[in-house]
Amino acid sequence: MLINFDNAATTYPKPLCVRNAVAEAVEKYGGNAGRGGHALAMRTSKAVYSAREAVADFFGAQPENVVFTLNCTHALNLAVQGIMNGGGHLIISSLEHNSSARPAFELAEKKKITLSVAEVFTDDEKTVRSFRSLIRKDTKAIVCTLAGNVTGQILPWNDIGELCRENGICFIADGAQACGVIDVRLSQGINILCTAGHKGLYGITGTGLLVSDGKFPITPIIQGGTGSASSSLHQPDFLPDSLESGTLNTAGAVSVKAGIGFIREKGIDRIFAHEDKICRRFISELDSMENITIYRDPGCRYVPIVSFNIKGISPENAAEALAEQGFCLRAGFHCSALAHSHLGTKNGTVRFAPSVFSRESDAIRLANSIKKIAG
Repeated sequence: MLINFDNAATTYPKPLCVRNAVAEAVEKYGGNAGRGGHALAMRTSKAVYSAREAVADFFGAQPENVVFTLNCTHALNLAVQGIMNGGGHLIISSLEHNSSARPAFELAEKKKITLSVAEVFTDDEKTVRSFRSLIRKDTKAIVCTLAGNVTGQILPWNDIGELCRENGICFIADGAQACGVIDVRLSQGINILCTAGHKGLYGITGTGLLVSDGKFPITPIIQGGTGSASSSLHQPDFLPDSLESGTLNTAGAVSVKAGIGFIREKGIDRIFAHEDKICRRFISELDSMENITIYRDPGCRYVPIVSFNIKGISPENAAEALAEQGFCLRAGFHCSALAHSHLGTKNGTVRFAPSVFSRESDAIRLANSIKKIAG
């Protein structure tokens, strides 16, 4: 039996309501949303719009400002490249995932923008000062993960959002590890929220979201069929059409709506409490082991993610040994070069990430297996 503790990558298993919603979508929603006035297309369009409404309500947005994407990477690229079109200065954090760091560095290397990296500290006030010190007259946007994907450290995004408001800067937030686990709303100072549908929102893979407050125009980086203004060779200039070229992932959109319904029923605070309890028990089981390093600081807040290393054993070998016993954990650099450089973890880490379906007893079994490997 496989026990999945790699839920920071993709949650598994999926709730029954999500699986049922996907099956229903395949059976009933066979039209192309926004393309055609026949019954099949209209039925599909209504299902997609209903999903758009559910997302908007969950994050405090307007339905027309909800854009369905392939994943969080897709959403972040649309946001970063779309906002920084025309140049300017961009600030990112030292914990950014490659999804935002790579497009930022690519734009900077091509001299299309200037780029600064704000150091993140265990002290929130120092982190905010770090961002503030880098703001210039031409600073156009700040990109910041709400919670790092390596250690789960929660950043002071409310304060960073306020900093952006004070300076007329667009705040682009990466919510991949936060959404569905902690309450996230645009009213917390976020202008553009990018997140995954398949992680904490419990949708299927191939789903992501870009949710905007509409204050900052996003230049499309992809053009094509939108079902609107089809007689024009120019891309529509209104959301969501401007950023949704091509046929939408209807089953994916419907799955995200079902996932949000599941979270609402369970209660986001209860989900966090359950996963956090499992993380704390996992840590307590390993605390006495001198040859195990856990990458957490008592002064920080964390989403339910724990990174660790075993002295003398590479992360990949440790994860492989645990996989042989049926445990699924992610090892390596977690697509986050900046974060590992920040941590000084030259060989990466092993990452433990439970979900709402995880059991404390399995975390204890995992910890006992790690102890045996560590000697």
